[in-house]
Amino acid sequence: MHKKKDLIKIYNLPYEVKFCARCTISNQRPRITFDHNGVCSACNYTDFKNSKINWSERNTELLKLLDKHRKNNGEYDVIVPCSGGKDGSYVAHQLKYVYNMNPICVTSSPLSQTAIGRSNLDVFIKSGFSHIYSSPNPKTVRKLTKLSFEHLGDPFQPFIYGQTNFPLQVAVEKKISLIFYGENGEVEYGGDMTNAYKQNREIKSHEKIYFSGISPNDWIKYGLKLQDLKIFTAPSQESILKNKTEVHFFGYYTKWDPQENFYYCTENTGFIPNDERTEGTYSKYASLDDKFDGFHYYLSYIKFGIGRTTSDTAHEIRDKKIDRDEGISLVKKFDGEFPLKYFKEFLEFIEITEDEFNSVIDSWRSEHLWHKVSNKWTLKKEIS
Repeated sequence: MHKKKDLIKIYNLPYEVKFCARCTISNQRPRITFDHNGVCSACNYTDFKNSKINWSERNTELLKLLDKHRKNNGEYDVIVPCSGGKDGSYVAHQLKYVYNMNPICVTSSPLSQTAIGRSNLDVFIKSGFSHIYSSPNPKTVRKLTKLSFEHLGDPFQPFIYGQTNFPLQVAVEKKISLIFYGENGEVEYGGDMTNAYKQNREIKSHEKIYFSGISPNDWIKYGLKLQDLKIFTAPSQESILKNKTEVHFFGYYTKWDPQENFYYCTENTGFIPNDERTEGTYSKYASLDDKFDGFHYYLSYIKFGIGRTTSDTAHEIRDKKIDRDEGISLVKKFDGEFPLKYFKEFLEFIEITEDEFNSVIDSWRSEHLWHKVSNKWTLKKEIS
C-alpha cells in the first residue's frame, strides 16, 4: 500500500470545492484563481482577449519579433516544438507559409506512440518541414514514467521534460534564439498568470510551473544516472543566456482557438482525427499521439476531480463553441472515464500489477474530494 498523499498541502488546494460561474473548471486546478464573482482566471483572461487586445497591434509586435530573428541566409531561424498534432502544426505552418520564417520542428518522443500519432507527424513533415526527433533511452523512459506515476501522480512527466527542454537543447546547439509554442496553457486553461500579459516566458520559472518543482536530475536519488537523464535536462542557464534564447507563445499574438486550428491543419498539413472519440472526453482530434495520454488525464481526475472533459468543455465554453449547460452534460457523461484501451500495455510498460496500480491511484485520492458510496469511489461534490 502506497502512502496517502496530502494534496491540499502539496498543491496548496482550497478545502472547499467551488466551480466557476461561467465554465466547468473548479478551484482545485493548481494555481487557478477565482474573482469575487466566482469567475475563474481563465475565463477572465478570455474576456481580456476578446475586449482589450488589439490583434492588429499584436500582429505588428509579431512581425517585429520575427524580423529581429529572421536570418535570410538559409539557416533556421525559429524552433517549433511539434508532435504532428493540430496546435504545433498550425504554428509551424503559419510561421513558414504566412510569415516566411524558416522553422525547424522538434519532437520529443511520446512514451508510446500511437499509429495515428506517427501518421500525423509523417504527413506534417511531408507537407514541407525540416524536423528533428529525440528518442531517449527506452529503459530510462520506463523507469522515469513509473517513478513519476508513483511520486507525482502523473506518468507523463518524462514527456513534459522532453517537450520543454529538448527544444532548448536544439536552440543552444544550433544557435537559434527563438522558440515558438502554441498556447500558454497556464493562462488559457487557468493557472499561474505571471506570463499572461507578457510576450515571452521566463525560462527560469519553467521548472516550478511545468515540472511540479522537480527537475530531471532530482530523480538521481531513485537510482537513475546523470547520463541517462541528460537528454531530459535543459542546457545550462549560462548557455541559454549566451544564445539569447527567447520562448514565445503564438497565442499571445493571435487569437488562439484549438478547434479552428484543427480545421486549419486538416486543410494545410494533412492532419486527420481519430476514428473514435478519445477516452475520457468527447473529441476525436486532441492529444492523439501517445497511448498513455489517458493516464495523465485520469490522474488529474483522481487528484483534482478535473478530467479531460472538464478541461475540454471549459475551453470550448470560453470559445463559445458550447454553452455551460452542454458542458456540464458532457462532464457528467465522460469525465473520469477509465482509459481501458491501453491499460494492460501501460501496466507492462512500467512493470506493475493491477493491484499496485490501484494502490497508487488510491494514494492520490484526497479525502476532501472523494468518499466511498456502496463500495464505489464517488466525488463528494460534482458540478451542477
